[in-house]
Amino acid sequence: MDDLIRQFRAAYASANGEQLAETLNPTVETHSARLRAIWGNGDVRSMTSDLNFLFHQDQARYDLRLSKDETNGWYAIYSAYWKAVGELLAVEGLRPDAQSSWTKVYNAWKEVTLLTIRGYTNHDFENWTIPCLYVTGKYLRLYAMRADAEKSSLDETSLTGFQDDFNPEAEENRNLEDCARQVNKIFQVCVSDRAPLEESRKWGVYYAVNLLFKTYFKLNSESLSKNILRAISVATDIPPIDKFPKSQQVTFKYYEGVLAFLEENYVEAEKHLEVAWLLCHKDSLRNLELILTYLIPCRLLTTHTLPSAKLLEPFPRLQKLFMPLARAIKRADLRAFDVALRDGEDEFIKRRIYLTLERGRDIALRNLLRKVFVAGGFEEAKDGAPPVRRTRIPVTEFTAAIQLSSGETIDSDEVECLMANMIYKNLMKGYIAHERGFVVLSKSGAFPGTKV
Repeated sequence: MDDLIRQFRAAYASANGEQLAETLNPTVETHSARLRAIWGNGDVRSMTSDLNFLFHQDQARYDLRLSKDETNGWYAIYSAYWKAVGELLAVEGLRPDAQSSWTKVYNAWKEVTLLTIRGYTNHDFENWTIPCLYVTGKYLRLYAMRADAEKSSLDETSLTGFQDDFNPEAEENRNLEDCARQVNKIFQVCVSDRAPLEESRKWGVYYAVNLLFKTYFKLNSESLSKNILRAISVATDIPPIDKFPKSQQVTFKYYEGVLAFLEENYVEAEKHLEVAWLLCHKDSLRNLELILTYLIPCRLLTTHTLPSAKLLEPFPRLQKLFMPLARAIKRADLRAFDVALRDGEDEFIKRRIYLTLERGRDIALRNLLRKVFVAGGFEEAKDGAPPVRRTRIPVTEFTAAIQLSSGETIDSDEVECLMANMIYKNLMKGYIAHERGFVVLSKSGAFPGTKV
């Protein structure tokens, strides 16, 4: 515990929140030696003696300026942290004297999290210590997912021929659902603070919100995320989002954009996702890829913009998904579009963009109809007037083009229905003369946005 005590003293004396939060870092992969030193030989009396020395006997010497309430709060946190470290070492196979499970780790870390929250509600912790809430909440979510995955694996191996009548999905994410409730408490602790802004816990709001977004999305409970957005919108005393760290801005804007995307509000989604894209660090390729996953379909529908090969070059997975669709749309190849959509169907559904991309077929069809219009040439000029493109086009010409492009037989009534839909969506300007079998297109801007 000696190193932990020294780190706590240094962090508290300098009021360094990040350094203080590092004393609660439970990452075994990078801190195994430190965690084993903290655990020692697992002697509770030794741990209690060390914490008593730090919080009750040695404060004056190091000028820690801890009140009695604060002392009690930190003592309880580090006592619980020590127990959680023991469970972590056991589950990672670093304690030959004991075994554990991720469920036990989750429950032990949950105690650390609840005591940290209680520090702000009951023990007057100062706002500069907020990064401790970040660390406890972050790892609570990770351990909840591991505990649920472990339970799912155990359930699969214990299946027999007879099962009780129950809903397995109700238990599938039990720990993560419980985690969401605890993280919501962190959010409430931050958003409800009434201290002056320079001393307020409101500076922790967006970290807690982003953690809730990640948790709710993992639980497929996006509707709960909308409740959080509403809570933020009515809390007028929260600092503007641009005053927070860029990493928090990017995450928040990404999820805000995805929520708008799922509501089919593509203009609003594009606005938020563009902000996330511009703020995201150029080396954060994974985050940039996630943003583009939704920004590309948004742009396809709002401005009919296709992704370039240069844009997708750093993202091989997105290249594989989007380039076949982009090429098909550009070439007005309906058959190739259908094949590309079918080939990527599983991944598109998983990423929740299938239905949006399916609408891209209208853009491919618009480009095909435009080709027919351009190929029709010009009407004969009269009295020296400039030539005008032929605007009265037989439906049979469009029918032939669609049959060639799609590789399927289609009758003229179905073609007229498709074209009426294109006119309704403002992808084409004109009207259908059904009795004469003609489509009459506008002499100017027959296909809006295509310069034709």
